[in-house]
Amino acid sequence: MSQKVILLVEDNADDEELALLAFEKSNIANEVVVARDGEEALDYLFGTGVYTGRDVSLLPQVVLLDLKLPKIDGLEILKRLRADPRTRRLPIVVLTSSREEQDMVESYGLGANSYVRKPVDFARFAAAINQLQMYWLVLNESPTITR
Repeated sequence: MSQKVILLVEDNADDEELALLAFEKSNIANEVVVARDGEEALDYLFGTGVYTGRDVSLLPQVVLLDLKLPKIDGLEILKRLRADPRTRRLPIVVLTSSREEQDMVESYGLGANSYVRKPVDFARFAAAINQLQMYWLVLNESPTITR
């Protein structure tokens, strides 16, 4: 059985580092793949661009998606993932610093499974990552997605 992957879509280097540290602190054994813009995230998920040839039948266990991204923003990524039968049921957690109510409403409207505001300090951020890990990687059961 292959290693379950977490796809972290994050363009802020500090937030990326905090997330990776929080995963490490939470003893998360899953491989974390980082996409630093929306285009790279879609390339990873659909096996295009630099990820041409990647086995796209191996989807991440969960996608942690920032909204404010270069090239293609998080809301557009949500639209594209939910419009494609291959990724329609993929668990997507919006993990963002956005305080805009409209971003939350749109995220859920486009099919986000969860919306989490990034805590400012590391201890709270690590606790949030640990809770996400417990729920999405341990407790949650997802249907097998076939291609």
